[in-house]
Amino acid sequence: MLPFARAIARDTAGHAVVLGSVRYRHRGWNGERDDAAQDAQRALDELSELHGPVPVVLVGHSMGGRAALRAAVHPHVRSVVGLAPWCPDGEPVAHLAGKRVVLLHGGRDRVTAPSGSQNLAARAREAGAEACTLLLPDGDHAMLRRAAAWHALTTQVVSGLLGLAPLPPLVASALTGAASEEDTSLGREVPRGPWEA
Repeated sequence: MLPFARAIARDTAGHAVVLGSVRYRHRGWNGERDDAAQDAQRALDELSELHGPVPVVLVGHSMGGRAALRAAVHPHVRSVVGLAPWCPDGEPVAHLAGKRVVLLHGGRDRVTAPSGSQNLAARAREAGAEACTLLLPDGDHAMLRRAAAWHALTTQVVSGLLGLAPLPPLVASALTGAASEEDTSLGREVPRGPWEA
């Protein structure tokens, strides 16, 4: 995640933005203990103590994406960007009401299922979130295929969700429902674009 943090830091330079990262105390999700989500929640509490009630956009990959989605219960979290997130069936979504959720997933991901992201986004929309799934058809779980697109799109989405720049049009229309409900729930494909230059 360090390359993503560096890209976001470059894109938000000159703005009052604080970047932080979560250090997981334990390896793995650990069943009902959901240690990763607990660690993310703890980090958000520390952020609040240091900086007050600032708007937060969480970014997480794979298990970290699931932790970010769970930690979005924190009152300062406004948005979540999940990168190839692990979204098992039955993952809670009610706490995402009123939040913005953008899930990016590679079509060639063999570790976490793109259909899990699509299902979670559809259920989050039903619960009152602005949520969408964007698919990089030839993207993989490690985010190495089309790496430039993963980085640039993530950076642009974070800046847009913070209100520092416009959201990429594909994301803005998917979040607001300008796409058909079918397109939004099934996931929109991310075409090759200027972010891959």
